[in-house]
Amino acid sequence: MGGRMRLRSRAPVGMRTRIAMVSLTAMAVVLLLTASALLILHQRLLTDSLDETLASRSDEVVGLLEAGRLPAIITGQGDIDSVTQVVDDSGSVVATTANFIDQPVLPDPGPGSGTYRTTRLPTDESRMRVHSRRFGDNVVHTAAPIDDVEESVAALRLGLLVTIPMAMILLGMVLWRTVGRALRPVERIRNRVGEITATNLHLRVPQPPTRDEIGRLAATMNDMLERLERSADRQRRFVADASHELRGPLTRIRTELEVDLLQPAAADLTATHRSVLEEAEGLQRLIDDLLALARLDAAAADPGLATDRRPVDLDDIVLGEVEAVRAIGRVTVDISRVSAVQVLGNRDQLARAVRNLADNAARHASSTITFQLTDLGDTALLSIADDGPGIEAADRERIFERFTRLDEARATDDGGTGLGLAITREIIERHGGSVVVDPDVETGTRFVVRLPAVRP
Repeated sequence: MGGRMRLRSRAPVGMRTRIAMVSLTAMAVVLLLTASALLILHQRLLTDSLDETLASRSDEVVGLLEAGRLPAIITGQGDIDSVTQVVDDSGSVVATTANFIDQPVLPDPGPGSGTYRTTRLPTDESRMRVHSRRFGDNVVHTAAPIDDVEESVAALRLGLLVTIPMAMILLGMVLWRTVGRALRPVERIRNRVGEITATNLHLRVPQPPTRDEIGRLAATMNDMLERLERSADRQRRFVADASHELRGPLTRIRTELEVDLLQPAAADLTATHRSVLEEAEGLQRLIDDLLALARLDAAAADPGLATDRRPVDLDDIVLGEVEAVRAIGRVTVDISRVSAVQVLGNRDQLARAVRNLADNAARHASSTITFQLTDLGDTALLSIADDGPGIEAADRERIFERFTRLDEARATDDGGTGLGLAITREIIERHGGSVVVDPDVETGTRFVVRLPAVRP
């Protein structure tokens, strides 16, 4: 139980703390390594300088030996703590400084031009730096205290032990403030995102003026919020329009049934049945279109739901829809410019797109509908033209929006749901193509579809 309470009471470490801790740890390691290297280098430089002094003194003694003027008591060998001793092969002291008379003979360094070592002499407990070199039958020893070197290194070590923690504290304060300032825009973004709900998608996160990672993050989030807002607005309009479209036929059905129930003697059941059936068929068409749009939207949101695409003979689809239009018998259909073209896609979806365009032409044509299908190499061009009243330039894009009709009353007497052209554009664009209203047609309306063609 105690362990659980301890786990619950442990607060998560924030990003600011983690960044500061990692950065301070890295800087501490660098400073410690630098300090260690500095101490080693400082000690080596001072020791090398002392070694050069001892070698110089040794050269002076050797010069006296060569000249045969070496006195028994050697002078001029530095301060009173410095020592010089000359020993012959028999182990007898030939000459020495006054502070080393009657002292033991220093050890022979062996063959070689000279050696350096740090040791303690019998006359002093302090550590000495000793240089020994052989010259003829003699060995020359020169020594000096290394206390100055060690004291200098110790002073530097103490200074580093004081300055490094102070520097770490100062760096930590600067780093904490700097990281906090850098993360302040992130906190403002987080607070604003926490305020955004489905009812206020118009809000945007504050975007810093900098073009760094945080600035790009804020820009990306604002773009995402804009897309979400457009999607939510589109969904609300879709729901409102769908409710309006569904309420109209249901209201008419209810009204007719209520009238027949209130006046059963005057009721024309056959006419009522026929009217209700027509309204039910209209509702079914509307629901089918809504389901088609829902499937298209789901497939667009999740590519994994996309239908497999295969080579499709587009001319077969066109000719099938032509037969359906001819069966109505109201208009003349011209297919003289329909040629064989193959595209890659889903046959059912492409057939629905062509059917929607054909039905739209059949509803608005005065007497003739002209189908044209041409292979342009890499592109299949399909056009469906009618000789109806035409579409104003300002409405040529709006008609592809959902639930759009050019009459303000939004009547459904022509059999349309206001979704056919929207579904057509969704299908064509999902197949990598485009559908537009030809702006160069002066009489009637001509829809032009372009799709990527494939070689059979």
